[in-house]
Amino acid sequence: MDDRARPLDRSDLDPDPVRQFDAWLHELESELRAPDAMALATATVDGAPSLRMVLLKDYGPHGFSFYTGYESRKGRELAANPRAALLFYWDNAGRQVRIEGTVERVPREETERYFASRPRGSRIAALASRQSTVLANRDELEARYAELERDLEGQDVPAPQAWGGFRLTPERYEFWQHRENRLHDRFRYTRDGDGWKIERLSP
Repeated sequence: MDDRARPLDRSDLDPDPVRQFDAWLHELESELRAPDAMALATATVDGAPSLRMVLLKDYGPHGFSFYTGYESRKGRELAANPRAALLFYWDNAGRQVRIEGTVERVPREETERYFASRPRGSRIAALASRQSTVLANRDELEARYAELERDLEGQDVPAPQAWGGFRLTPERYEFWQHRENRLHDRFRYTRDGDGWKIERLSP
């Protein structure tokens, strides 16, 4: 028997999907290297999708936040089509969480506060990288980093204007639990007035 298989009943779920997500995340934090890693799906205005892994940096009733370059592919797609989907997949627990909703930039002061909390090297790298643009070779990137490191020695590293946070405001969640014979348990949360409607879905 697959030790990841366990029942997930309607009575197990918190009425609030953020609290349910929080419970699952904290249950797994000590078992996984990066439980906050999530797939982020965006799309162009005409619907061409793209997908990549990013790190969740903040979450709560206000939404789910991540940071990137505004001129990166995902940044440009979100500016043109501010809808996205997130996927957390925790294989060792046989669980996944899908979240869909609208996206907007976080306030600049929030971006600067988060940026200041990053290691200095990561801050310099954010300035050095013109995310998603073509490089002639790696030497070009490393030379840009080294130049900034010299220029900023002994100084604070400013947050790039073309870099910052996005926050996804959820409209729909899905919690999925692995079961034997692919008879998985799936529950969907959708907005229902000031609360959430919870429905079981076929696997």
